[in-house]
Amino acid sequence: MKKHNSKFLSGKAIERKPIRPNTTVIDLVENYFNAYNAARLREACQLFTQKMLVPESTVGLSLTGALTPAGLGGTCIVPLMKAGFVDWIVSTGANLYHDTHFSIGHSLHRGSPNVNDKALRKAGVIRIYDILFDYDVLLTTDAFFRKVLRLEEFQKEMGTAEFHYRIGKYVAERERKLGIKHSSILSAAYRYGVPIYTSSPGDSSIGMNIAATKLTGSKISIDVLLDVNETAAIVLAAKRSGGKSSVVLIGGGSPKNFVLQTEPQIQEVLGINENGHDYFLQITDARPDTGGLSGATPGEAVTWGKVDPDSLGDAVVSYLDSTVALPIMTSYALEKIRPRPLKKLYMRREEFMALLTNEYNKAKSKKKKK
Repeated sequence: MKKHNSKFLSGKAIERKPIRPNTTVIDLVENYFNAYNAARLREACQLFTQKMLVPESTVGLSLTGALTPAGLGGTCIVPLMKAGFVDWIVSTGANLYHDTHFSIGHSLHRGSPNVNDKALRKAGVIRIYDILFDYDVLLTTDAFFRKVLRLEEFQKEMGTAEFHYRIGKYVAERERKLGIKHSSILSAAYRYGVPIYTSSPGDSSIGMNIAATKLTGSKISIDVLLDVNETAAIVLAAKRSGGKSSVVLIGGGSPKNFVLQTEPQIQEVLGINENGHDYFLQITDARPDTGGLSGATPGEAVTWGKVDPDSLGDAVVSYLDSTVALPIMTSYALEKIRPRPLKKLYMRREEFMALLTNEYNKAKSKKKKK
């Protein structure tokens, strides 16, 4: 074989070795994902396992799109949490709501996107593209949330992390009583101390049910501004401890922005000296040229202070359907890396907030002296 000296040809030579019947996920990713978005997924898997999952790295995960109705809560997110591979989460409320269906004994079914929707409506069947389930699933899940929300411990103001932690306790208890074998995201977060935030708490059926309880005198109130500061505090604490801040963005939308805006909150708004997230990994199907945040690249994020400019070499965007990429990445990581000790960041929120407040006051004082 002819030897090439050009630096441009230093990458591994592409082979045509046939895939074997017993090919593992690691072998598939490392030796067969050679180009295009398969190669970007390979790079994402390697970034995740080689740099993001070192002990000193704190990993934030954002979730958008209808992932949990497709089962990805139990199949991917919960195993990642259990292994200590995800330390804090920002999710749409819809993902948490639909994941709860499974935890209270309901089933969702494979179907077709080509079913007659008028016929489905008449039959009382809900469709999420090619996922089908009975309308009663929504009604009984709503009833479950409203019953829990009426309890005394919810009659106060709280951030979404505390709200989800408290709800998770009851979801976990329902799973135990029903003998549900596989945990939901909410119950797993409760068990493993993973704080979960929702950037738009009113924009889901959980938020709708909170609103319904307010009509009957409930004193529950969600403090979204606390969430802004708590998430920023988590990132600042990771950096000030000498560690790294890693972000894994599944999809885009509001949760992506909420994870990334932690750095502008620290730097731009609070005036604290910081450089941005260290590692950036996104799975998305959104284009960057429409100007939307969902497709915005890590290079663009650098200009906002969201990503450390010195870390652009450690940023990967793979343009794939999350339902394809996430199971592969999860399997690869679980096979490649031993579980990490749980950081249990939920229990340390007050400590982190004290750090953020202290540094903010120092920054203000320093600015006044100038």
